[in-house]
Parts: sequence; structure tokens; C-alpha cells
Amino acid sequence: MDTLESELTCPICLELFEDPLLLPCAHSLCFSCAHRILVSHCSTNEPIESISAFQCPTCRYIIPLNHRGLEGLKRNVTLQNIIDRFQKASLNNPNILSQNRQGRPHHSRQGSPARVMSLERISCQFCEQDPPNEAVKTCITCEVSYCDRCLRATHPNKKPFTGHRLVDPLPDAHLRGLTCPEHENEKVSMYCSVDSQLICPLCKLVGRHREHQVSSLNEQFDKLKQTLENNLTNLIKRNEELENQMAKLIQICQQVEMNTAMHEAKLMDECDELVEIIRQRKQVITVKIKESKVMKLRKLAQQIANCRQCLERSSALITQAEQSLKENDHARFLQTARNIAEKVAMATASSQILIPDVNLNDAFDTFALDFSREKKILEGLDYLTAPSPPSIREELCTASHDTITAHWSSEDEFSVSSYELQYAIYTNQTNFISQPFKLDPKMAHKKLRLSNDFLAMEKEESSLKKSHTPERFSSTSSYGVAGNVFIDSGCHYWEVLLGACTWYAVGIAYKSAPKNEWSGKNSSSWVFSRCNNNFMVRHNGKDMLVEASLQLRRLGVLLNYDNNALSFYDAMNSQHLHTFEISYLLPVVPTFMIWNKSLMILSGLPVPDFADSSEGEVCISREHESPYTPGRKSCH
Repeated sequence: MDTLESELTCPICLELFEDPLLLPCAHSLCFSCAHRILVSHCSTNEPIESISAFQCPTCRYIIPLNHRGLEGLKRNVTLQNIIDRFQKASLNNPNILSQNRQGRPHHSRQGSPARVMSLERISCQFCEQDPPNEAVKTCITCEVSYCDRCLRATHPNKKPFTGHRLVDPLPDAHLRGLTCPEHENEKVSMYCSVDSQLICPLCKLVGRHREHQVSSLNEQFDKLKQTLENNLTNLIKRNEELENQMAKLIQICQQVEMNTAMHEAKLMDECDELVEIIRQRKQVITVKIKESKVMKLRKLAQQIANCRQCLERSSALITQAEQSLKENDHARFLQTARNIAEKVAMATASSQILIPDVNLNDAFDTFALDFSREKKILEGLDYLTAPSPPSIREELCTASHDTITAHWSSEDEFSVSSYELQYAIYTNQTNFISQPFKLDPKMAHKKLRLSNDFLAMEKEESSLKKSHTPERFSSTSSYGVAGNVFIDSGCHYWEVLLGACTWYAVGIAYKSAPKNEWSGKNSSSWVFSRCNNNFMVRHNGKDMLVEASLQLRRLGVLLNYDNNALSFYDAMNSQHLHTFEISYLLPVVPTFMIWNKSLMILSGLPVPDFADSSEGEVCISREHESPYTPGRKSCH
């Protein structure tokens, strides 16, 4: 009954057919649904009778209408009778319809149909018994699963089934692919760019995606796959850069460990040398102190011995004098005392000479050890690091014919007395000087958005509030911008990353070239252009087709001003595309125009090896021919 009800369901309203029309393609459609299709194709104030045909929502067959419109189509009476009988049977047994309704997937604009499939058991789709047998094979060609009995009976291994592919049982969803979330049994075959959603043809014909921009699955697949591959390549490249950066950091960590160990060893050696010097000086000073002590004590001992000898003599004389003073006999006293008095007088006189002068310095208390200066030096020992280099302030630097003035700032300005400035003197011009440049915002069209440090441009329909200037591109049908440099000599190479842009014009122009028309439409500009699948070069309003790959992603531009040439290359495939021979009269500026998507420039590049040999010999510089003479100067 579930299969029968699905056959009786309108593909538009997803309900049982009501007043079905029999279309010439043998499909059916509700009269009211067909009427809604005609109404959806009518513009404002346009009568429905003006519609002369419409598409079958099932097979896309064009259904012509006569002057009677939908009334001119036949009614599908047989189908209506079947529906009536089905509805009558449903009234007699309400469970049939309710079970069918419950078994049917619930449609919603928010999700996909919920198909209840057993992950463990896949049933045969040909068995008439209930429940069906378990399937043993699935035919990829027929999109049907069979049990062993039904496989032998309905799918024998002979023509026309010999070319069919039998595999292990697969769920029905794997065979049918993704189905439309809004229309049952309809496979998705388109992609809505507005809602970023997979849709079926019915969605585009009568659904809410009718007015939306859609693309084929193949186109969206290629686009998304290319984007994913590019992003994956960039991510892999970024990971490689991070790995290299991490390897460098690990190497620096190892170097830090080695340098730290080296500095610690050097610190121990230096401290050991200082300790050894102090030990040696301690020994020397100790010896000197001991020698001075011996000399002082020897001198003092001699003085003590002299004093002791003088004291002994004086004591004996004092004893004699005292004995003489006890004599009462005048004669005897005079006889002995005179001699004693002379000795006492002589001893008194000589004692003044023999008694040594005592010098307080001889006490050795004036010896001083002053290590205060050395202690301060030792306390000042520290681990010093080299000062960081100063930051040159380019906005304040000036240069003249033979003089330059450099300004810099430093975090260590108080601890650094001077710097050494290294410089180079320009002596001559080499063969190759590729001038780097950026996109000039003053010349950009109002509907262009510049980004990535003025190296990328993108079309932006919302007109920004930009003041109009004579230099700005102002055409209403082209969106251009120029570089911020005028070139009047030398050889210069740059590349343009085109990405998904399929309508652009890249080249050069004089400053006097008109800004209100396409580049290449006048005698003052030369461009390489792409318009969808056509590649051409344009100058003075004349176009010439050029063979190039549709996968062109990097366009190389070689401007050889001195040799009067402008060449274009497919940089990824190393392919020469075209060369203009130009007798330059004025300086030229790089120009860029786009009509969709975006592009990015890479300027100041060396001439690649695949460039023309005649141009390469002129443009490629020799490594040993340097235009600079090195020098250095000390700056305070």
C-alpha cells in the first residue's frame, strides 16, 4: 500500500492527486498545482491566458497549451478512479492510511527525509511475503536488493543481466543517492548558490529556489574541490612553515642549553681564578706581616736588653751609695763617698743617653688592610648581555647628494655610548631592477575594494563614498585601478594571481590614457584580457585572440622598457602567450581591470627562467655585479 500511495501522490503538493490532468508526456498533475505553475510564470499584470506552455515537473517535457489553457488538457479519469477506490479502502480500514502516513518520510525545509533503515538487516525488495527475507545481494544497475530465492528467480545470470554489477547488500539510500528534502523520490541535481543548498529540478521550477541562482553539481563540485585543494595546499604549506619554525625554536632551545652550560663553566673558571688570586695574595700579605713582626720584635728585644743592663748597673751603684750614707765617720765618709758621688753623677748623666725612646709605631698597630675598593668591584660582578640594536626611524631620516642623516631610538640609550652604522654606497646600475609597486587607492574605481595592503582588488557592487578625482577610473561598465608607480626605464616583472576571476584585463597605459573606457580601447594602453572562455590581447581598439589554458591562474607580465617590449606569460605552465612591440614615448603605469571575482598582484619579482632568452639576457642581473660598495661608520 505504501508503494501504491507514492504512485498516487502529486509531485508538487505531495498529496493524493486531486482532479488530475493527463499530460502529453503520460505524467499526471493536480489541476490546482498546474494552475499554480502557470501563475508562477506570469509577470505583474500579465493574464494567465497568455501562458502558452509549461514544463512537466517530473520529466521537464514542454506541455503546449491551446486557447483553452488547462481546460484543453485531458482529465486522467482512470487515475481519479483509482484514488477514489484507495480512499474508500482507507475509510473502511483507517489503519492502512495511518500506517502509510507514518511510514512515509516527514518533509521539512529544515532537514532531509528520515528514512528508517536497519543497519544490521537489509530486506529483499522483491519478496511478497511479510516480513521479506534478508537480502544477500544488491544490484547496482537495477538499484534493487534481492534475497537468494528472488535473485535466482528474477535476476538470472544471463542476458540482459550479465552486465549488471552485484555487490553485498547496500541500504537503499546508498543506491539512490541524496534525495531532495522537499520533494519525495527526487534526487538532488543542482546547487543553490543563494541558500548554499542541494536542490532538485522541482525546487528550481516551482519551489522557493525558483528565482535563485543555481549551478550544476559538477560545476560546484569542481569549484569547491579547487577551493578545498587550494586551502589544503595553503594549510599544508602553513604546517610546513610551522614545522620549520618549530624546528628552529627547538634548535634555539638546544643552543640556549649549550650556551648556558658554556657560560656556567666560564663563570666557574673565572670565579676559581679570582679565588686563586685572593689565595695567592693572602699568602704574600701573610708573609709580609710575619716578616714585619719579626723585625719589630727583634728591635724591641735589643732595646729591652739594653735597658735591663743599664738598670742592673744603676741598682748596684744605688746599693753602694746607700751603704756610704750610713757611714758616720767623717774621714771614712769623705774617703769613700767622693768616689761614689762621681760614679752616681756619671751614671745619672749616662742613663739619660742609654734609656731608649719608646716609639708607639713600634707596636705594629698602624698596619692597615683596606679591601673596600676590591669588595665593591667584586660586588659589582654581574652577567651582562649585549644591548639590542636600535630601531631606525625612517620617517625622520633624510638623504641628499652626499649626506645622510639617520635617526634611531634605543631602549638602551643610557647604557650604550655609541653604535656602529653599516652602510652601502650606490656606484652603478645593474641590468635588472624590478620596481615593486602597490595598487593606488586614489585611482581605484568607486566599486572596487582594495585589501591585503593594497595588493588585492575585488569588485564590490555597493558603491562606497569615495570622492571623484580626475585620476580615478570612472567607467560605468569597467572597474579599473592602476599601480602607484610610473616606469620610464629598465626591465620589470610582476605576476597577477587570478584565482576564479574569468573576466579581466591586465596591462600598462600612459598617464594620459582615458579613465572612462576599457583599457586597450585607445592608443595609450596595451592589455591581455579574458572574457569567460576567450583570451585576447587588445590595443587601440583592435583585438587578437590568444591561445591560453582555461586553468590560467598566474599571469606573468614582463615590461622591458629599454627594449620596447611588453610580454605576457602563463607563469604556472612556463608558457609564452604574447609580446607587444612598443616604441615607448612616455612613462607607463601598470593597469588592472576586473568584471567579476578578485585578483592579487606580486610585484618586484626577478625575471623567471622561462622568459624569452633575448629578454632574459638583458633583464637578468649577474650575481657578482653588485651596485653597492659596503662601508661602516661609528655613530654616537
